[in-house]
Amino acid sequence: MTDLQITSLANPRVKALVALRRRRARDAAGHTLIEGLAETSLAVAAGVRPHALYLCEELMAAPQDAVPLAAAVRAAGGEVVRLSRAVFDKVAYREGPDGVLAVAAQPGRALADLTLPAAPLLLLSQGVEKPGNLGAMLRTADAAGVAAVIAADPVTDWGNPNVIRASKGTVYAVPVAAATTAETLGWLADRGIALVATTPDTDLRHTDVDLTGPVAVAVGTEQTGLDAVALDAATHRVRIPMAGRADSLNVATAAAIVLYEAVRQRLAARAATSPG
Repeated sequence: MTDLQITSLANPRVKALVALRRRRARDAAGHTLIEGLAETSLAVAAGVRPHALYLCEELMAAPQDAVPLAAAVRAAGGEVVRLSRAVFDKVAYREGPDGVLAVAAQPGRALADLTLPAAPLLLLSQGVEKPGNLGAMLRTADAAGVAAVIAADPVTDWGNPNVIRASKGTVYAVPVAAATTAETLGWLADRGIALVATTPDTDLRHTDVDLTGPVAVAVGTEQTGLDAVALDAATHRVRIPMAGRADSLNVATAAAIVLYEAVRQRLAARAATSPG
């Protein structure tokens, strides 16, 4: 079957693709955009089945690199569409596009649908606004083996194309959910998961807390951090030691530091109990 070709900027699909940059349109359609060969390939490898894959060979450094991706999308029942450069430039949402764009279901699931291992390590982000920070946290979560990332009272949706881009597609590799703060705290309490809240207003260092059990590391908004409700519900409030003049770290950096302390502790505990 020959792939559909679109060369006209007036094609209705062009308008529909541009509309998916807006949250209202994404929520109405249940779809979002994944842009980039690496990002789309990672999402497909994680089990995502794009409804459509849009390609522009004029923008590709090596068009043959997209052949396996196109084959995988077709095999999963998706459509492959070829776009002219003018059309792709219109629908692309990032600078320097590489000629690969997909439409897929929005990431995310309900809290009740999360499947957790024993002693899960979770990341909770409350009210984080910047897509770049959410994306960076997702990349860390993927690398650290985090069981799930939960957005409490989210300002930015998981399907925001810039979150997907900043996460390098790992928003589809790491289970993600969104809920209110109250729902999230109740869900954690029901499962006996300790809440470790990051804040500068404590003397307890993040290295002085046992992070080997069921734990949710919590970070808050870029400007004010976690709110009083989350702090009051915390099992532990921890701070990251800082020797400089600044009184806080970037939220994604703070999350990475505490998560990798949990990884360090878990590896050490495993090594201590392994035979030999």
